[in-house]
Amino acid sequence: MGVNGYRARHRRAGLMAAGMLALTALGGVGMGGANAQAGDADPGHDTFDAYRGDRSTGWLGQTRSEVLARNGMVATSQPLAAEAGLEVLHAGGNAFDAAVATAAAINVVEPEATGMGGDMFMIAWVAKEHRLVALDASGRAPLAATAAHYRKAFGKDMPEEGIQSAVVPGAVDGWATLLDRYGKLGFREVLNPAIRLADQGFPVSQRIGTEWAMSTDTLSKDSDTAAIYLNHGKAWGWGDIFRNPDLAKAFRLLQQGGRDAFYKGPIAQAIVAKSKASGGLFSMADFAGIHARWVEPISTTFHGYTIHEMPPSTQGFAVLEMMNMIEQCPARLGLAPDRINPKSADFWHLMVEAKKIAYADLRKYNGDPDFAPVPVARLISKDYAAQQCAKIDMKKAAALDPSEEPLGGTAYMTTADAEGNVVSFIYSIYNFFGSGVTVPGYGFLLNDRAAAFSLRPDSPNVIAPGKRPFYTLVPGFVTKDGKPFLSFGVMYGDQQAQGQAQVLVNMLAFGANPQAAGDAARFAHAQRTNRLQLESGLFDAVGADLKARGHDVHSANGFDMGGYQAIMIDPVTGAYRGASDPRKDGQAIGY
Repeated sequence: MGVNGYRARHRRAGLMAAGMLALTALGGVGMGGANAQAGDADPGHDTFDAYRGDRSTGWLGQTRSEVLARNGMVATSQPLAAEAGLEVLHAGGNAFDAAVATAAAINVVEPEATGMGGDMFMIAWVAKEHRLVALDASGRAPLAATAAHYRKAFGKDMPEEGIQSAVVPGAVDGWATLLDRYGKLGFREVLNPAIRLADQGFPVSQRIGTEWAMSTDTLSKDSDTAAIYLNHGKAWGWGDIFRNPDLAKAFRLLQQGGRDAFYKGPIAQAIVAKSKASGGLFSMADFAGIHARWVEPISTTFHGYTIHEMPPSTQGFAVLEMMNMIEQCPARLGLAPDRINPKSADFWHLMVEAKKIAYADLRKYNGDPDFAPVPVARLISKDYAAQQCAKIDMKKAAALDPSEEPLGGTAYMTTADAEGNVVSFIYSIYNFFGSGVTVPGYGFLLNDRAAAFSLRPDSPNVIAPGKRPFYTLVPGFVTKDGKPFLSFGVMYGDQQAQGQAQVLVNMLAFGANPQAAGDAARFAHAQRTNRLQLESGLFDAVGADLKARGHDVHSANGFDMGGYQAIMIDPVTGAYRGASDPRKDGQAIGY
């Protein structure tokens, strides 16, 4: 699968270029101000170019204030989806109900990122139980999905699109499991906002329209997909009103028949029929084997806080391994405390080198623990982190062996209610528009999560019947003194673990508020190519220093930096403090 990472990266680069061309056709990418004449304004088409204003208080780099509320809150990457969650809170639902309502609405308004054809993971604080719980609603490979089959059909690399790139979706079973145990409402109530959005339609935003345009080629390959997700052969674009009544129909079936309508009834039957017609491997037996699991989060401590992540087959342990190294290594490497700050090149070098080590362990060890043990306890221990520090040379960037590189996508949301329940929830169809295959009559896309499997015989992540793939999805949670402190996530492929570590350090080591922690500049490091991207202001400040240490460093915008959302629980007042990443469209909203 080594070439697969290469194709994924170059596919993404090509899609970015296509997206920029699409924006240029709409009026340029912030270039109009250089040539525009008085009276030539075209409002809403990105021709404006000026100097940015400053905030009146606090850190001037912060894009917006935190959102503060006491009774309930939702934060996610699309405002209409956040409103759906808040609507359910106002209707008497709790944070678990609001999470499912938000997730269903995101399926409508961010179809390129996620949907009921994907998988989900959740970590949540249950107020009445005074504890954290975690739900693994991952999908599994079809029972006919052997490595021998994929090698014969596709060579050395797993497919990134098409019906054979999909695993059996776990998301809807996760929704039902969550509502059955902790919700106050059911599918009938929580799916109404999403149904309304799908029936009435919504205007496509600039960001989502760009990502849509980047995926036109994939969307055109499946006739059921093209009929819904293309507008006379072109992507639905910025400002277009997009409707999806077929998706509303699927939600109504869930309202009537619950999760069985998906896994035993007409939706599963439609997926299997589509699979057979397309040369896929799905059977009804595959859907009978999907059951979400309650699992124990894994954790480590950092500066008096406890950070909680999902266990394998997710990349959660990489966050904990990174945080342990960031805590352990400065003293062992002789770094003075004043060199560990967000304006220090030493700090950024340490972060990147720790990321390389943690992600190498992901490749070496991570997979479905039902098929092979993963030594999690050792990987997230302080002693192991201390040993890993010896691999870091503060004067020189480490070289890397070629490695697989996960794709990007995903939607994250976090919700909280007046009872004190707080939910950290993430789900995805993996790459933009997943497999590119739409379930006929039901309007949703199947994931391409099987692309995350390996075909290397020695990999713990090699595909096998009924196996869970490597999941990039990691909802994060932080507690302090046994109480909930922070529910957060950073979406977008392999950026998730490295992005989480950066946000956590900003808050827990440097004292940023939750909004400032996400607004601060980030890096994105590619394990396969050893290419390091820094957002432009950070590149201008430390890029030359890092280049001198041997990093292949490049200036970048926020595209690959992930999208962050968070709710912090104020330890003094108990109020909710919400944050939403300006790199996405979203918002935190509360009451």
